[in-house]
Amino acid sequence: METAKGSIKQAWPYQKDKMNLPVADVEAALPFYETRMGFRVVTRHDIPYQSAILDRDGIQIGLAENGGEPTQDGCFFEVDDVETAFAELKANGLTKELSDFSRQKYGETEWNVFFVVAPDGLCYCYGQRPN
Repeated sequence: METAKGSIKQAWPYQKDKMNLPVADVEAALPFYETRMGFRVVTRHDIPYQSAILDRDGIQIGLAENGGEPTQDGCFFEVDDVETAFAELKANGLTKELSDFSRQKYGETEWNVFFVVAPDGLCYCYGQRPN
């Protein structure tokens, strides 16, 4: 039986640029994003440094060997169903990197959220507005 998949509706970077998220080694980072998080590589570049653009559900992010600090960056993903997204990540083999669910308020909006820390150090928050 195939696991249900949650859809990413939007992505906002923690810092400046979701298309330029810092990693030490793009090639080493890619398998996690493809096998665990369900992204696919769209393009790769060597100039001005190694980078890759990833896509999932029409939402793109970029990983780049740009000298930035991964532990200080990542993205907030708005998803259509936070519990389905959580179950999908677990079915894809993600274990200790997952946080429990919590409710957080950003501005005037409340979200049901959980966090994933990638092996490269980038942090991702998956969130859904409560119904």
